[in-house]
Amino acid sequence: MTDPTPEYEALTNRLADKGLDVSRIEHELAGFAVETPSWGYGDSGTRFGTFPQPGRPRDVFERIEDAAEVHRLTGAAPAVALHFPWDEVADYGTLREHLGRSGLRVGAINPNLFQDPDYRLGSLTNPDPAIRAKAIDHLLECVQIAVALGGDAQSLWLADGTNYAGQDDLRARRQRLEDGLSRLYASLPDGHELLVEYKLFEPAFYATDIADWGSAILLCQRLGPRARVLVDLGHHAQGVNVEQIVALLAHEERLGGFHFNNRKYADDDLIVGSVNPFELFLIFCELVSVGRELPRLTIDQSHNIEPKVEAMVLSVVNLQEAYAKALLVDRSALTSAQEASDVLAGHEILLDAYNTDVRPLCAHVRGRNGAAADPVAELRAFGYAETIAAARSGTAAVSGGTPR
Repeated sequence: MTDPTPEYEALTNRLADKGLDVSRIEHELAGFAVETPSWGYGDSGTRFGTFPQPGRPRDVFERIEDAAEVHRLTGAAPAVALHFPWDEVADYGTLREHLGRSGLRVGAINPNLFQDPDYRLGSLTNPDPAIRAKAIDHLLECVQIAVALGGDAQSLWLADGTNYAGQDDLRARRQRLEDGLSRLYASLPDGHELLVEYKLFEPAFYATDIADWGSAILLCQRLGPRARVLVDLGHHAQGVNVEQIVALLAHEERLGGFHFNNRKYADDDLIVGSVNPFELFLIFCELVSVGRELPRLTIDQSHNIEPKVEAMVLSVVNLQEAYAKALLVDRSALTSAQEASDVLAGHEILLDAYNTDVRPLCAHVRGRNGAAADPVAELRAFGYAETIAAARSGTAAVSGGTPR
């Protein structure tokens, strides 16, 4: 634990003068948690090529080691979302033990229904019943993997769709999708949830089978109360008001979680908060206004040119700061301005919180949690990237598992 800095004391005094409960804000911020994705630590690139990096993990065990370093530095990344078959191993008991020794737990399980050549024309919506059966078998297998690892969520994104009008019957595809997901939902153990993700386009360019939040929530309503919508910040058309979608899903109690990233044009998978930090702040404002526990938060980014671990650390820090700013919003004053129809007063209240430099507050809370006040600086000073580059210079996986 670090001693309070002058910047921290000046900030908290100023917040207290505004009537804000600093102790409550710090308590909420200290409990903030986000899942990092195993696939975010491995080699990645664009559709034109993959860009290997020194020290890249050779198996899921090393991906977990990198995730543990992110959690050590930030104190806010205690779970790892896994992807199958990318993270497949022969013994899931061993993988669960490795998670525990690393100070982590399993996050959402992400089935892969887009990479097998059989899924070229879709998985759950494929016209071929044998391929649909194969996809369902994989989904049911992932439920058993979640049980073995102590997880409680399936996070599903489908690449299913069509590229040409007339390629397939759109209503028939919807029915196949509902039938397949119904089987998955019926297999979920008590306490497990299904997160249904949507995407406007890509790789399907005419009709994506789950194209938007509306088509996703309709599926969830048909399936049952433990089916909820997952929002990926890169999966919308330009200019879409994502924070309004968040508000509507929360109102319907169907907001299951997020895949956080940022984009300039389409599904760019850039570091969260790097392009549009104000949007990120407004999303957290909606989450805080609900007054309930935060939904499942997961980072989903493709670090193509950035150092993997450092990019993940920066992403977690950006999320902490956005959440901290949302906690600073004077809710009573905001409600009064809205009820008085004072258009600009409400906007200025949000801007006041957004423009506050919360870095000293976040650094203090991280230090109190046993993490680094400045995670990126400590990562660089510690030389983690150089250490793993030397240790992982061989090509063979040292702990078993299937590299991505």
